[in-house]
Amino acid sequence: MPQVLQDSQQAHFPVVDILQQLIRARSVTPNDAGTLAYLSQQLSKLEFEVVVIESNGVKNLIAHRRFGEGPTLAYSGHVDVVPATTEGWIVDPFSGEIVDGIVYGRGAADMKGSIAAMLNATRSLCESELNFSGTLYWLITSDEEGEATDGSALIAEYLRRQGVALDACLVGEPTSHKLVGDTIKNGRRGAISGRFIVKGKAGHVAYPELAKNAAHIAGELVTKLAQLNWPKDVAGSKTTLQVTGLTVPNIVDNLVPASCEITFNVRYSHSYKSDEICQRLAAVSDTVNAEVSVAWERPCESYYTGKQAHNCFLSLIETVISEELGNYPTLSTAGGTSDGRFFANENTQVVECGVKNESIHQVNEHVPITDLVTIERIYERILTAYLSQKQSDGELVVDSNRI
Repeated sequence: MPQVLQDSQQAHFPVVDILQQLIRARSVTPNDAGTLAYLSQQLSKLEFEVVVIESNGVKNLIAHRRFGEGPTLAYSGHVDVVPATTEGWIVDPFSGEIVDGIVYGRGAADMKGSIAAMLNATRSLCESELNFSGTLYWLITSDEEGEATDGSALIAEYLRRQGVALDACLVGEPTSHKLVGDTIKNGRRGAISGRFIVKGKAGHVAYPELAKNAAHIAGELVTKLAQLNWPKDVAGSKTTLQVTGLTVPNIVDNLVPASCEITFNVRYSHSYKSDEICQRLAAVSDTVNAEVSVAWERPCESYYTGKQAHNCFLSLIETVISEELGNYPTLSTAGGTSDGRFFANENTQVVECGVKNESIHQVNEHVPITDLVTIERIYERILTAYLSQKQSDGELVVDSNRI
């Protein structure tokens, strides 16, 4: 039988205590269940100025501490989680219990473990006797797992209204594969869903020459969609289109359907934007011999952060991880969407770095304590390195002795 560690056996890891407290809050999206009040209290103790904005029942935390002239760095995360029942779990999904050195609970990996590690890293930064420059923001929402209409999108808009320009943003999504730090995301594919409605003409199946079968035409359209090529794709960021539904309203088997609905989702390379995808698919629908209408749903734009000649946040994180773990991380833009898209622009470098993602949204979601300690060290080194940068002839210079 697995051995449950006693509190005394893990008491020297404060990050675990923080994570357990966060997991025990049943913050199923969009309810923050008191987690933002807790984070506000902890950050206020560290001399952060805290603002909480609310919209349609969603709460968002915006906190910052200015250390002096210098770059502006943000940490972005979410406290909301997907639902969980007790079925199949070895512990209560909202208990945060420790079994064999592993913390179990909904949100342990996605992404309360990251938040706990960053809180401890932030505390270490603020209590350090080193002199730092720049400003550190915390941007936390309770609306990432849902529609995301009242979460980070509103935070980004709030920052714009306040005239705040982020130089870099670290997103705490779980990005690692086999080992913490082995993979980071320097972009994400975009996503958009849609539905085509194909119009035909109803008729008796015995006299198909008098009808126009919408299902047959829809099948032709599906074939064309599946055979599309995407010439702007790049290695590691491929566009895929998946048909998710094909339905007709018929309730009898002797009627040629007059309409057929095709639902689909596109995950598209960062080389494209949503308007290009929409135009391309609409053009394909024009090639079939029928009236076809289209409706678009839930567009999530792609983003990409490449290497920069100066002040490269991506290179800084790669250096930190290589010196901490002995290997450089793999760069990826795979997976679903993230809130990084709301902060990425030509002036803001966005990189995602977090714990392993193997158990996210699953029964027995978990994170090993050793992984929490590792990501906390990585975060602390990133904060220390970035906020140790000094202005020199218009260019930021990193003090490598502080990494």
